[in-house]
Amino acid sequence: MPEFFTPTVYAIPFFIVTLVLEWWGVKTGRAHGDYENKDAAASLTLGIGNLAVDTLTGGIALAGLILVWDFRLLELPITWWSFIIVFIATDFLYYWKHRLAHTMRWFWLAHVTHHSSKHYNLTTALRQPWLGPFTGAFILGAPLVFLGAHPAFIAFAMSFNLVYQYWIHTEAIDKMPKWFEAIMNTPSHHRVHHATNPRYLDRNYAGVFIIWDKMFGSFTQERKDDPCVFGLVKNVESYNPFYLAYHGVLELFSDFWKDGFRPAVWLKRMISPPGWTPDGKGKTSEVIRQEWQATLTINAEDTNKL
Repeated sequence: MPEFFTPTVYAIPFFIVTLVLEWWGVKTGRAHGDYENKDAAASLTLGIGNLAVDTLTGGIALAGLILVWDFRLLELPITWWSFIIVFIATDFLYYWKHRLAHTMRWFWLAHVTHHSSKHYNLTTALRQPWLGPFTGAFILGAPLVFLGAHPAFIAFAMSFNLVYQYWIHTEAIDKMPKWFEAIMNTPSHHRVHHATNPRYLDRNYAGVFIIWDKMFGSFTQERKDDPCVFGLVKNVESYNPFYLAYHGVLELFSDFWKDGFRPAVWLKRMISPPGWTPDGKGKTSEVIRQEWQATLTINAEDTNKL
């Protein structure tokens, strides 16, 4: 098996220095943003816990993908040009994995942890789940393995992807140059993704390249007249890292209990978007957006009558 260094480990000093600088800038009024000490501490604890959980359980995901590797069609050499191919391909797969994490409750169980802060700063980037390979999302990397990219090579490329995503979790940076905003994911684009405003719900899933959102109809531009409100549609009022890491699982099983023994309904809950309920009264992101758009239409019609 090929061996690679771990980019996220080498990036730790950069994480620490920039986090301290952002905190200092926000607290002294030199940078835009917001810090709440308990919230930041919870995010940092979740980041450390995620590293521990992934270290202990990462072998499960790797073993699963190695099984696919045994049936590969091709075998990409490990070179600089193949790294570029794998990096772009993993970002494409990340887009769809991320999109599924918002549109299928089973995958949302883990990802909800990352969105559970009502603040948006560099500590939020470190607020990561503690479920490891439990949801099985790693299987989405199987097509790339089947086409010839070794699982360890994919993990290496994905580490660079995650390092890139760290710096976009900030309010201290307004806009990047237009050419950069057109191609790359930026703080402005990712603020939209973390916002709960109906205009912004479940938009901008990109990891590195925002072009995926533009290609597949999920892009929304940040607007000054609609400032981002961060968090969840139903916020979690807790700083307990264990609760923040597992409340999605607890809530799902609580819903199962309310349903009674109805496996078909349980399955429907798992594969439906967050907010879906069997009685049809639940509000998914799409329903919330439709209601908001209807309100805009009514207000526009009332204005035209004046």
